[in-house]
Amino acid sequence: MTQPLGVILAGGQATRMGGGDKGMHLLAGKPILSHVIERLGPQTDGLALNANGDPDRFAHTGLPVLPDSIPDYPGPLAGVLAGLDWAAEQGAETIVTAAADTPFFPRDLVARLTRAAGLANTPIALAGTQEDGRGRRHPTFGLWPVALRHDLRQSLLSGVRKVVLWTDRHGAATAAFEDGAFFNVNTPEDLDRAREIAKGAG
Repeated sequence: MTQPLGVILAGGQATRMGGGDKGMHLLAGKPILSHVIERLGPQTDGLALNANGDPDRFAHTGLPVLPDSIPDYPGPLAGVLAGLDWAAEQGAETIVTAAADTPFFPRDLVARLTRAAGLANTPIALAGTQEDGRGRRHPTFGLWPVALRHDLRQSLLSGVRKVVLWTDRHGAATAAFEDGAFFNVNTPEDLDRAREIAKGAG
């Protein structure tokens, strides 16, 4: 494979949006999730969706739906693990993850994550931005090696939940992106803003 496999993380409970799937809200006439698929798909050698609950609600995407293998919604790392286990079955060496509620992320995400990991000689790279004068990592956007899936599983079973606690243990690189590159839809107000952004892009 010349590119990683892609895994879209949609396993959250969307409490600030009143529950349900944030990626199903309409933006420019189609679900936010469709925008994510259109951006990530061309950058990868195949896509899957990490989500819990009834997988039939995502049937329209045509993607494999991967539930968490760790119970009680332990967070994004469980989605990464589900993706790594799926990628291992495909014979892939790496995956790239993207959040299902972030419709405008860069179309060169995979290239820049891969470059950052190569330059730092690390197995993991996370997206980062400089916002309000401070560095911020976006851990749902990352490059992850299949070889670390068993280590990740043990960490989750031992109670690790915060992404950067696990990635820092493995010396994760940070790929620099522009401010606002990972604007995500967490609230109804964010959805209104996303619709304005989409109008401007059109």
